[in-house]
Amino acid sequence: MKHYAHLQDLAALVGTEIGLSDWVAVEQPRIDLFAEATGDHQWIHLDAERAAQGPYGTTVAHGFLTLSLLPELSKTAFAVGDVRMGINYGLNKVRFPAPVKSGARLRGRFRLTGFDPLPGGAQLTVEVTMEVEGGDKPVCVAESLSRRYTQSA
Repeated sequence: MKHYAHLQDLAALVGTEIGLSDWVAVEQPRIDLFAEATGDHQWIHLDAERAAQGPYGTTVAHGFLTLSLLPELSKTAFAVGDVRMGINYGLNKVRFPAPVKSGARLRGRFRLTGFDPLPGGAQLTVEVTMEVEGGDKPVCVAESLSRRYTQSA
């Protein structure tokens, strides 16, 4: 994990990688719980026998499950010392170039592409590339917007 003392320190890092997360396992129980929470019970996610005959040879995680791991990945990638609060402001672009097979491990690379000052903080635009262990293509590429507010605000 990379640590930055001050939010303002990130302003000079636009265009660079600011963090790389730990690996996170995407096991079948997590996929099952996501299906239950969202109502997306498509066989490719839940039916191991049928999925074994499908295009990936096993069940795969929902794309939105993969995307929802962004906060978990982020918390092990980088931290800013003087930030007292952060909020998710949205996404500009999301793509799922490759599937996440059940049991796979993912990690995220965080590249700062924008730093816009706000009263008491800044809006960060971060390109997150989620990679699967042993894979040759990313499983998710997302442009994430967050607002971070400093302790002095």
